[in-house]
Amino acid sequence: MTHDKGIYAGLLAAKKHGEKKLVVLFDPDKLRLKKMEQTLDLAVECGVDYFFIGGSLVVNNMLDGLLAQIRQRCPVPLILFPGNSFQLSYRADGILFLSLISGRNPELLIGQHVISAPFLKMSPLEIISTGYMLVDGGVQTSVQYMSNTYPIPAHKDDIAVCTALAGELLGLRMLYLDAGSGAKTPVSESMIEAVSGAVSIPLIVGGGIRTPEKIAANLRAGADLIVVGNAIEQDPVLIREMAAAVKDFQPVSGNDRGTVNG
Repeated sequence: MTHDKGIYAGLLAAKKHGEKKLVVLFDPDKLRLKKMEQTLDLAVECGVDYFFIGGSLVVNNMLDGLLAQIRQRCPVPLILFPGNSFQLSYRADGILFLSLISGRNPELLIGQHVISAPFLKMSPLEIISTGYMLVDGGVQTSVQYMSNTYPIPAHKDDIAVCTALAGELLGLRMLYLDAGSGAKTPVSESMIEAVSGAVSIPLIVGGGIRTPEKIAANLRAGADLIVVGNAIEQDPVLIREMAAAVKDFQPVSGNDRGTVNG
């Protein structure tokens, strides 16, 4: 069932007060145990807000085990980021119920949702309907290949804005601008600013974010949640700098999005 209180209520309150959130994405098929343990410890130390769990191609039965391991080691909320209708587990706290609104594949707009709806209706998960918008990141990503859809061209801010508006008007509760895992080029600040200025619901941005400077730029442009994955998988210690970039971002009054101290 959809909860009135919980993760989403916290995200709405944070957006209202200009507070930004950092998310670490775990792909079960890419994890190495030692690095995962180090990443979890650093995430707790640095105050990471959420973990997203999932990927475009989860080919084994690691999901339940991974969620259990994380739960035992740290208290960070676990949110499923499913690549298909089979990536479901009661062990998480919530799920992004994703509709790929940037594409025209009916299976990812409604088809797989029909399959998973009975499971989710009976589950204890907090269900957050999310408009997923794939943006061209300069390389064909797993999401693009597996979804059989075209991404939004990186320079077409107007298409991104109209897509985001449609998602909000359809009643979706969050939007996710993603250049995809391993993207060469992350989502531009101009697109983030255009989309953020057009909608009132929380905006997630991810894909190809490798530096604290890019995090700061995305936050200034209007992102509410920043998702990092590949960079952390390669070097977990980067969490410290990335978390610091989020914490250093301070909302200010007026039309300014915020500022980075330093």
